[in-house]
Amino acid sequence: MDFITIVFLVYSVLAFYFLFLYILIYFQNRKKVFYTPPITKKYSLSIVVPCYNEEKTIEKVIKNLLKAKYDNLKKIILVDDCSTDNSYKIMKKYAKKYPNKIIAVQTPKNTGKASGAKNYGAKFVNTELIGFTDADSYPQRDAINYMIGFFDDKKIGAVTANVLVQNRDKFILKLQSLEYKVIKFTRKLLEFIDSIYVTPGPLAIYRKSAFDNVKGFDEKNLAEDIEITWHLQYEGYKIKMAVPSRVYSVAPSTIKDWVKQRNRWNIGGLQCVNKYKKVFGKKGTLGNFIVPLFISQWIIGLFGLFILGYKIIRTIILKYLSVSYSVQTQTTILNMKDINFTVSVLVFFGLVVFLLSSFYTIFILLNVKEKQYKKENFFTLIFYMIFYLLAYPIILLISFIKYLKGDIKW
Repeated sequence: MDFITIVFLVYSVLAFYFLFLYILIYFQNRKKVFYTPPITKKYSLSIVVPCYNEEKTIEKVIKNLLKAKYDNLKKIILVDDCSTDNSYKIMKKYAKKYPNKIIAVQTPKNTGKASGAKNYGAKFVNTELIGFTDADSYPQRDAINYMIGFFDDKKIGAVTANVLVQNRDKFILKLQSLEYKVIKFTRKLLEFIDSIYVTPGPLAIYRKSAFDNVKGFDEKNLAEDIEITWHLQYEGYKIKMAVPSRVYSVAPSTIKDWVKQRNRWNIGGLQCVNKYKKVFGKKGTLGNFIVPLFISQWIIGLFGLFILGYKIIRTIILKYLSVSYSVQTQTTILNMKDINFTVSVLVFFGLVVFLLSSFYTIFILLNVKEKQYKKENFFTLIFYMIFYLLAYPIILLISFIKYLKGDIKW
């Protein structure tokens, strides 16, 4: 058995492992996936909204928060990171209109990152819970209510919501919508083994004492929502997810913006791995599952890309040499005896992994019901499975090169 075959079989085993792990977790906890604890105590809550040049969306975000059903939402802190458009002007208008509910503040200077504006806004919070939502994300009216009950458990440091794509008028947005659904469902499954590794920016609520204990967001990290989750895990807090709590976020509508966003996520993940590499193999699920998971994903993604590139280049060279030799010697390029209809082990395992992944994705889509949106069609699903996911290792390589070069910017 050659080296390439061994590598491919290892990849297949890992794919089977994670697929069956998620399936097993689901069937053991299927009755709890959509469960949220009832509200027994109305904790005081403040929501911080960081903003930079979001004049097109910030007003709608403010209106959404004002309509929130949770009646102990004390303050909405709007933080402008020295925008160059009319964002701050819109914020001040609403702060003037709702002086007892809304505070509009501006950072002394542009921080250049969401974490800077978030930490600045947190200085104005003195409630039991502190929440964050992006300036282009829209929590549903009852989103907060589904999250509050989890905090009755004193070990809970943060609760995250179900993030879905708001805009779906382009093909790339439809692909991201599908991806977000798979991510959110998988994230909920990871909760059952205490392994949620991110509390996404569109909507997350933290226990204020826990937030202060980890000193807020790491402003050096490009994925501050990943880092703070790892930090909370490191300090012994647990993270929960409320599936019925929905927040719709504006996703990148161009390939350029999509690549830029994913580079930021990936580089932030690498920063987290570097920061917490010493806990590998210890510190509960953080060191025994989350950190190894991230490292293995990077190794598999990058190594797999090189193996695939090697196979393609090798095939092209061999075909070229074969054709050149046949032309020079005037022999037959293709003979019927050379055609082999036997399915190789590699093809078989590859097909099985693809089919299982497709069934897993379809199963998730059947469990996510959105009345206001049409279901993804068959073509979108196939394109997502074959091309969209296969493009991601290339993004990983770009991110890895940027990280090594020190090209770490928002």
